[in-house]
Amino acid sequence: MNASDSAGVGQRPSAAEPAADSAAEHSMGTLLRPHAASFAGVVVLQVIGAVAGLAPLLAVVELGRTLLSPDPVDESRVWTIVVVGAVGLLVRLVFTAASSGLGHVVDGKVQLTLRRALATQLGRVPVGWFSRRRTGELAKVVGEDVGAVHPFIAHTPGELVSAFVVPLVSLVYLFTVDWRLTLITLIPVVLAIALVPLMMTPTRTREQNEFDAAMGRISNSVVEFVQGISVVKTFNGTGRAHRRFLTAADEFVGTFTRWVRGMSGIAAGMQLVLSPPFVLVAVLVGGTALITSGSLAPADLLPFLLLGLGLTAPVAALGHGFDEMQAAGRAVGRIKEVLGVDPLPEPTRPRRPEGHRVELRDVRFSYEDDHEVLKGIDLTLEPGTVTAIVGPSGSGKSTLVQLLPRFFDPTQGSVRLGGVDLREVESAELYRTVSFVFQDVRLLRASVAENIALAVPHAELDDVVRVAKLANIHDRILELPRGYESVIGEDAGLSGGEAQRIAIARALLSEAPVLVLDEATAFADPQTEAAVRRALSNLGPEQTVLVIAHRLETVADADTVVMLDGGQIVEQGTPAELLEKGGRFAEFWRTHRAAVADDESEEDVVRGGGVR
Repeated sequence: MNASDSAGVGQRPSAAEPAADSAAEHSMGTLLRPHAASFAGVVVLQVIGAVAGLAPLLAVVELGRTLLSPDPVDESRVWTIVVVGAVGLLVRLVFTAASSGLGHVVDGKVQLTLRRALATQLGRVPVGWFSRRRTGELAKVVGEDVGAVHPFIAHTPGELVSAFVVPLVSLVYLFTVDWRLTLITLIPVVLAIALVPLMMTPTRTREQNEFDAAMGRISNSVVEFVQGISVVKTFNGTGRAHRRFLTAADEFVGTFTRWVRGMSGIAAGMQLVLSPPFVLVAVLVGGTALITSGSLAPADLLPFLLLGLGLTAPVAALGHGFDEMQAAGRAVGRIKEVLGVDPLPEPTRPRRPEGHRVELRDVRFSYEDDHEVLKGIDLTLEPGTVTAIVGPSGSGKSTLVQLLPRFFDPTQGSVRLGGVDLREVESAELYRTVSFVFQDVRLLRASVAENIALAVPHAELDDVVRVAKLANIHDRILELPRGYESVIGEDAGLSGGEAQRIAIARALLSEAPVLVLDEATAFADPQTEAAVRRALSNLGPEQTVLVIAHRLETVADADTVVMLDGGQIVEQGTPAELLEKGGRFAEFWRTHRAAVADDESEEDVVRGGGVR
């Protein structure tokens, strides 16, 4: 199996692995449970620091009440209050710093756990799952969404604890001073809490989801533009590519504007009622009324002026951290969605295939319940033969060939290898038996030799060179700065066709009994494709080859041609037989000829093409 050709190929969970490693158990609770004690430590340290932080304020209050009292000043009491305040400040600094430090350590561990879990999970999910998701959206989950968890873990727990503990202790103290002025001081808090539900209405939630979706479209358009920049420039498509990005940006601006309009009034109102001037006005008006009526001593107004502002902290923390908490919650949701994707199940009692005969029996497959891509495919691939799959776009060719390495399981029917249903074959065994070369190849950031020897890590250089020659890529490799030691992406830049030849060389080196080529020579020139055909003709006598054909020469070398249309086999036979028949195959190739000048010469190529 060629792991570099597509993320996740060949890395599904083994039946021997612990059950806890399954994707179903990769819930956030499971991932965060090992850090529960550390989270508790963050909270305890923050509580101690927050309570200790009140000591300086309470010391000022008590100093004021002591010094303003008509009784003689007790000097020892004054110094005791000063010392308690100073010690409290020191304790606050030490414990708050410890809480913050521990929180960031936990955050680093959690992010590492999430990234490892995502990496493992992405190596286990069916390849078809990737084909139905955009690269930018998936990159956002692995990168931005994991990063969005940072404030939720490193900052939010400590900040929320502090925001609630400090006001609670302050509230208890203020009630002991004067319960009436305490209730007056709480008026801004009540007003702010009344505004919170307005931030969580269905309309606000919908606007936030639209905002996230618009951000995802921008990320995806950027990734697609950067990855395809060479093709875009080559074919002068920069304007179209820019327009797609600008369209995504314009949609984001519109979505962002709607979201701001909906939230701005609520946010402004909350900011107003929680602002220090508003709280001070409430305290001063209420306190003045009580003092003038003789119900409150003037010195007792001081604690409310100093501590009253802190009573709004919980609501202010919720308001200020609302966006971060919502963003973290949505990010966690998307991470959970990825971690919750079920891998293809491993057999509990694996069986080993006997031989390399491939059989598809009444195979049906649907990506969605209401759209069947393959409709009752019956096909047998004999060892030592080459079978070419042809058909118009959307006929189900790629889906069919991807069933052999078990990138999907059929919705109905079975795919059998050596008389054994693939669902009963262990992944490791299957990937030793079936090698797959994609049309869109992804190479590792490693040396050219390592990329070719990926399936056979201990292969000798002579063997690597041999298959490189067979794939017609040896001479190009020698042109690189360090030859076979050149590193892809550093001092080795390869075209799409050259990357395909590397992948083909890798498949040849693996010597897997079953070889699947998903339009693997789509980017190759005729000379390269001829070399690849010669390489395939030199395969072992028992090797089974299934190839999606896009050129007539590839079909000419096939033992059997299978014509697909609408997810069904409409014709099957040798190239010469199907051309003589003058049916769908002959019509298809007459309209799609590329390398031959006319129909008559096409027939000559097919009939004299050296069918194996």
